[in-house]
Amino acid sequence: MEIFKKTNFDFLGNKWPFVILSLLLTVAGLVSLAIKGGPRYGIDFSGGALMDVNFKQRPSAEAIRKALHQRISGEIEVQEVSNTQEVFISTGARDDRALQIVRGEMISTLNSTFNSAADNNKLDLNMTGQAALADRLRDPLLRAGVSLSEDQLQALTKAITSYRDTPPRSGLVQNLQDLSSVPGVTPQILKVIEQECFAGNFTIRSVEIVGPKIGADLRQQAIDVVLIALGAMLVYIAFRFEWIYGVAAVIAVFHDTIITIGLFSLFNKGIDLTVIAALLTLVGYSMNDTIVTFDRIRENLKLGVRGSFSDIVNLSINQTLSRTILTSGLTFLTALSLFLFGGQVLNGFSFALVVGIIVGTYSSIFVASPILVFWHNLAEARKHGSRPAAGLESRAVSSAKGPKAVKR
Repeated sequence: MEIFKKTNFDFLGNKWPFVILSLLLTVAGLVSLAIKGGPRYGIDFSGGALMDVNFKQRPSAEAIRKALHQRISGEIEVQEVSNTQEVFISTGARDDRALQIVRGEMISTLNSTFNSAADNNKLDLNMTGQAALADRLRDPLLRAGVSLSEDQLQALTKAITSYRDTPPRSGLVQNLQDLSSVPGVTPQILKVIEQECFAGNFTIRSVEIVGPKIGADLRQQAIDVVLIALGAMLVYIAFRFEWIYGVAAVIAVFHDTIITIGLFSLFNKGIDLTVIAALLTLVGYSMNDTIVTFDRIRENLKLGVRGSFSDIVNLSINQTLSRTILTSGLTFLTALSLFLFGGQVLNGFSFALVVGIIVGTYSSIFVASPILVFWHNLAEARKHGSRPAAGLESRAVSSAKGPKAVKR
């Protein structure tokens, strides 16, 4: 399938606006990284605790941050999830010992601040498991004259917690009266539940804890993986084509990676394991797009297509343009959908994909290809004993003679 047929765009002749844009983005990203002391790492790499909290009525981020600062030292970040009552609370830890108590401190602080003090002696139904609920109800039910065997009690508490955890509640019962619809919950049992429990104003959906040492090890491993991938691709392309093709492709991929990380710094987004996965995906994606163009250049050279080397490169880019638009466009739409609708958990991953696809696509055309032309012009100038002048076009390849116009 071809969207464009027999196009003749002068990509190399219009490369400078894109080259200047790349330089500006690279410089801006590097300056931001220098000012901020490097990328902002997520807890996967820096260590700390990340808590996903869902509220009935979400308090302001500043109120949550202020309450936690009274009990927990260090930086505390509160991210509100748009169109929901959910927040992500993250905090670092100086050492492993501090990390052991930070989770409890966070839950204790949220409970004392955002749950009613009158309910402190009751069991929070939204923050308890089946076993704890059964232990709390066992004796009060007996005193109330409700005779249940142990199996019946376990079945009852399982039904209650299952009701709480299924959508649309998803772990958050709004009112204890809602439990009347749960099978096995009679008015007498519901009365006991109301005496012993309360429906708290929030629930903890998940907690992630990573020690500082583990985070540092993961960070180093992530850097090693990216460098090994780039090195392996350099060797592969140098073996399949020529070494300059490998250098051009790796420079283009470095360009994509640096700009993407720079934009993460500019937009103050954290880098975690999902972002590294996205960066590795982009390394392979951008490299594959570049190889397709390089392969077409090699084919045209073997076929003896007439024209200068720049003409042949331009022709090759035009010939692969439909393929580039189809693959990049469809992948971009998927990544954009993840970014817009994927939620906070996938935000960093999808942002890296959206930026990387855009940057990776134009780098194959406006970064990798011009490097090949520059090197070819330089080699031709040296071969003929003269320095390459600005805008110098290489002579026709040795196997091609005739006018400069490309013959298709």
